[in-house]
Amino acid sequence: MNPLLTRLQPYPFERLRALTKDVRPNPDLAPISLGIGEPKHPTPEFLKLALTSSLDGLAAYPATAGLPAMRRACAGWIERRYGVTLDADTEILPVNGSREALFSLAQTVIDPSRDRDRGGPVIVCPNPFYQIYEGSAYLSGATPVFANSDPARNFAVDWEAIDEATWARTQLLYACSPGNPTGAVMRLAEWQRLFELSDRHGFVIASDECYSEIWFGDEPPLGALQAARRLGRGLERLVVLTSLSKRSNVPGLRSGFVAGDAELIRPFLLYRTYHGSAMSTTVQQASITAWDDEAHVVENREMYRRKFAQVTPVLAEVMDVALPDASFYLWAKVPEAVCGGSDTAFTRELLAQYNVTVLPGSLLARGARGHNPGAGRVRLALVAGVDECLDAAQRIAAFIRASTTS
Repeated sequence: MNPLLTRLQPYPFERLRALTKDVRPNPDLAPISLGIGEPKHPTPEFLKLALTSSLDGLAAYPATAGLPAMRRACAGWIERRYGVTLDADTEILPVNGSREALFSLAQTVIDPSRDRDRGGPVIVCPNPFYQIYEGSAYLSGATPVFANSDPARNFAVDWEAIDEATWARTQLLYACSPGNPTGAVMRLAEWQRLFELSDRHGFVIASDECYSEIWFGDEPPLGALQAARRLGRGLERLVVLTSLSKRSNVPGLRSGFVAGDAELIRPFLLYRTYHGSAMSTTVQQASITAWDDEAHVVENREMYRRKFAQVTPVLAEVMDVALPDASFYLWAKVPEAVCGGSDTAFTRELLAQYNVTVLPGSLLARGARGHNPGAGRVRLALVAGVDECLDAAQRIAAFIRASTTS
């Protein structure tokens, strides 16, 4: 067996199950889960129809590069959303959701034979983070290095904590904006700094932007391609990854795309040709319909806005939590007076007493520079309907009040 497999960590949800396996939830209350970030809003009917009306596509092997119409739809959306014009033939590649592409990109980019005398190649990523970044590093033969999020700066990533010797070994950097779990959006100055580092050291930047269409302010989140154009920079060593899962409430469709530097897209396509990861033509036809329509995205965003507007104030009365820049998560701090501020103990007791599942923040991060930046926080995925999420918030508030007065 590949010995690198032994370096993989259990996924957060597996660790959550282990953490709570002996907990008996309150049987008098219906279970509510805020643990998994899986969209629960209804899939639009017109997308279901687009899928079922394209079943003839099942009779043909799909091309790994995708249908020209699919690539044009993706490029068209990028231009409308970010004002960036891309070549649909060379700078767009359909993928089976952003997750598998985030992983396989590292297998294409990383050269494990480089920098052996200095400890081998490095992949830099935020902390807390989406665990695929870490797994992709280990299985590509690289070492993950974590840059902690800073709560004092709205959870912006402290890229400056990475020293020059590490940047010199870096071959790939994963950015996530809007961030999971914090919801923080990267600003133009932050992108400028990363571009400067990439230009100096030659590493690739992969920007994970799957939460870009769920936002709460007046302006949509800045994207990496958009930032590059604003700074007068080309797309060299830069790709973005996005998907329809959150945007269109179709996580089961497994449809997304990678866009950016043609010099990266070309070898990535070669890798994927052997990897066997071509998107079904049926899925592509439905995806074209989704990328071409914005009305359902606006409606979806408004549902999240109404939900967060009701839920956030209830929780803010009892814990340190605020409306994020974007995404569908609340990144809440456990009060010191409750379970000693422990995110894992809080999770267990909340489940036992109020039958609400949340995800401990420490399971989404790693210890770096002396501490785990997820410790003492919990991630609340507000993916269910407003009534269920509001019920969960009220139970959490009741739990905290009871814990602090007992």
